[in-house]
Amino acid sequence: MEKYEPSFRIFEGDLFPVVNLKDQHGRTVKLSGLKNKFVVFYFYPQDDTPTCTKEACNIRDNFTSLKRRGIKIFGISPDSEKSHLKFIEKHQLNFDLLIDEGHQLADQLGIWGLKYTFGREYEGLHRVTYVIGQDRRIVKIIYPVESGIHAQQIIDAVHAR
Repeated sequence: MEKYEPSFRIFEGDLFPVVNLKDQHGRTVKLSGLKNKFVVFYFYPQDDTPTCTKEACNIRDNFTSLKRRGIKIFGISPDSEKSHLKFIEKHQLNFDLLIDEGHQLADQLGIWGLKYTFGREYEGLHRVTYVIGQDRRIVKIIYPVESGIHAQQIIDAVHAR
């Protein structure tokens, strides 16, 4: 099943690409403008699907613990502002969602690719999380992601530093 895994192009210790993505309100978020100890970008395939919802709600429920550790978290998918807003409102998410329009950043990272689910093969976004330090270096790449305990995976990655 290796052909259905991400073909990572950027690795732990590398600089994360310069990021200028829009959030659910159309505001541009720049990685260079974030001054947190850690920035986490968690990539997920689609708003309001069962596994993506489970992951987002796990992060929502553990948000205070993440924030206490100096972690700023963003979800990223190719979905639109409107879709992100509906997802946030429906599940009362307490963090921003960014739009990777045309999956350009995912392509650059090597996490958009061939997938296999429910007996069919298709192109899509792999569920991958990047923990980034203040120096823009990738501290940890979390893959595979366990949606129901993802916040703990992030905390463990930060503690390992």
